[in-house]
Amino acid sequence: MSDDKKIPRVQLPPDARLDTLAVREGLPASPWGENSEALFLSSSFVQPDAATAAARFANEEEAFVYTRFTNPTVTMMERRLAAMEGTEACIGTSSGMAAILLLCMGLLKVGDHVICSRSVFGSTIKLLQGEFGKFGVHTSFVSQTDVSEWRDAIQPNTRLLFAETPTNPLTEVCDIKALAEIAHAAGALLAVDNCFCSPSLQKPAELGADVIIHSGTKYLDGQGRVIAGAICGPEHIINDKLVPVMRSAGMSLSNAWVVLKGMETLSIRMREQSRRALELAQWLEQQPQVQRVYHPSLRSHPQHELAMAQQNGQGGAVVSFIVQGDGLAARANAFAVIDATQICSITANLGDTKTTITHPSSTTHGRLTEEQRLAAGIAQGLIRVAVGLEDIEDIKADLARGLQKISA
Repeated sequence: MSDDKKIPRVQLPPDARLDTLAVREGLPASPWGENSEALFLSSSFVQPDAATAAARFANEEEAFVYTRFTNPTVTMMERRLAAMEGTEACIGTSSGMAAILLLCMGLLKVGDHVICSRSVFGSTIKLLQGEFGKFGVHTSFVSQTDVSEWRDAIQPNTRLLFAETPTNPLTEVCDIKALAEIAHAAGALLAVDNCFCSPSLQKPAELGADVIIHSGTKYLDGQGRVIAGAICGPEHIINDKLVPVMRSAGMSLSNAWVVLKGMETLSIRMREQSRRALELAQWLEQQPQVQRVYHPSLRSHPQHELAMAQQNGQGGAVVSFIVQGDGLAARANAFAVIDATQICSITANLGDTKTTITHPSSTTHGRLTEEQRLAAGIAQGLIRVAVGLEDIEDIKADLARGLQKISA
């Protein structure tokens, strides 16, 4: 396709760095010269004549046609995220789970095999095992951290390896480069959910991942305002495999402008929230009512060195910890800590500037069986805190109120 039939790009230096791309990448300004990107609230776009409309609907010419699959605001967000992840293309979706759904619909068929970490987000497990299982796609669930299990699970019909790193909520880290080598040797693709880190901390494509999944609801937006998702990858996957499914199925992104503006402050937020999360994690390790703390920046974390190498030396903003107790007693203790908070928001969402707290076993992983939860390490005494931008001393005091209710 000649350049005169393509949507124009912002003219930036080829060596522009991530923080600059986060603010500047997108589309050129309209003739009005707006400095803040425009919000295009239009379901369709007028074509100059019937022949041009035909060419554009046939993808012979790039243009904005219908917001279900082409919209200037969405394109700005997609280009910005692709540039930050270091991929050729990106497609926005209505949610993070819609992104995983679109990926599987675009790449898999009856009889295909998927390998997935058993420690991924509960809804991802349900989608792969339950929904796609009904349509003849088989999934093997393996250890997040044992590379040999991934290698041993390869079958002749394996088409996709799916990893989430760090995982939700235990922040387990997988070796992206090693999994990419396993996938490519088998003729399969590696997809990495980069929700917890975002491109400001980790770029899976640089380590060999083929596609990167995002829940824009989390750190890309950063202020708990929208539901959004995205897939980043090479053009032949995004444009040839996924865009046609989007045109038919319509899991379209409608809040791209909010995500676009959130990404402008992404690196600043992630650095500061990571710093505060590490301070909280170190404090929690000193509390007698806490059995164990999970945060990649802690030297006690099993994959600490790998995480620091993959994640730009930062651990992210999520801290999980297990309080004292067994079974129902542990659950009661976890509830007591959560209910005693006066600052933390009791909600299963994360990535907000406001610190959130939740009990994964009964919320994010509540639809799994107890056997599945235990296999993923989701104990009844586990609490997840996604650290925001409040004063960290206030968050410590907030948690201390509840911890004091537990007998050490």
